[in-house]
Amino acid sequence: MKIWVGSNRSGQLHTEDEALIRAADHGLTVGDGVFETLKAEHGTVFAVTRHLERLTRSARGLGLPDPDLATVRDAIAETVAANDAHELARVRVTYTAGTSPLSSERGGGQPTLIVALAPASPTPDSTRAITVPWVRNERSALAGLKTTSYAENVVALARAKAAGASEALFADTQGRLSEGTGTNVFVVLDGQIKTPALSAGCLAGVTRALVLAWVDAATRAGAAGFPSPPVETDLPFLPTLHSADEIFLTSSIRDVQPVIELDGRKIGEGAVGPVTAAVRDLFRARAAADADPR
Repeated sequence: MKIWVGSNRSGQLHTEDEALIRAADHGLTVGDGVFETLKAEHGTVFAVTRHLERLTRSARGLGLPDPDLATVRDAIAETVAANDAHELARVRVTYTAGTSPLSSERGGGQPTLIVALAPASPTPDSTRAITVPWVRNERSALAGLKTTSYAENVVALARAKAAGASEALFADTQGRLSEGTGTNVFVVLDGQIKTPALSAGCLAGVTRALVLAWVDAATRAGAAGFPSPPVETDLPFLPTLHSADEIFLTSSIRDVQPVIELDGRKIGEGAVGPVTAAVRDLFRARAAADADPR
């Protein structure tokens, strides 16, 4: 596997054994960095523009210099071209503060940029999830930023895996539904598609935004399966999840994935619901027609 390592200015491909960063890199020592995960299918990377726009927003939120997006695009293209064109692959772009003191204080050097690729397994047609007692802090300095400080997600996801699930869902500090460890959450209540507002501390997911835009357009066009536009709103955590007719997750690798069981309890009839199926089919069709939707 070839991995691209460099800075905002330049870099090059290395083998896995050669792809090294300094031990004092702030992304390693204190998690001072941001990242994006992009989906590549047969060598075509999806929604690059939207992902790089969010990478910039996250970097600005941490006070990092803007990533040079031309360099990042070239690094992604070189990395994908240098590795086999897998049926499905995860492309990881990591951007950190670079070499810094062994403390919370940053140094003044160049940021570090890394682009890596790994094969991914096809997403199952449906999944199981659990709720966890920990919360997203919607008032955190990191709220809404896709940072490399992911340890709380690691802990929550490990609990989900131990329970036979693939995702763990969080409330925020006010008891509102927020998000999963690496997903956004949608519910269907009486035929209405709803998802937490960004004020609940959830990430502004790329797939989330596309689902909202594409379902809204389909509804306004009178497409079958979408009786009303989707809504972003405050949703009480457990009451919403327990009363939902359907639940689905979105992410760059999962796309639109139905949840058929939550905390060991079947959602609906334990099968993919009609609204979720319509959203999934719509997303697949729109994504196949445009690899870089703006």
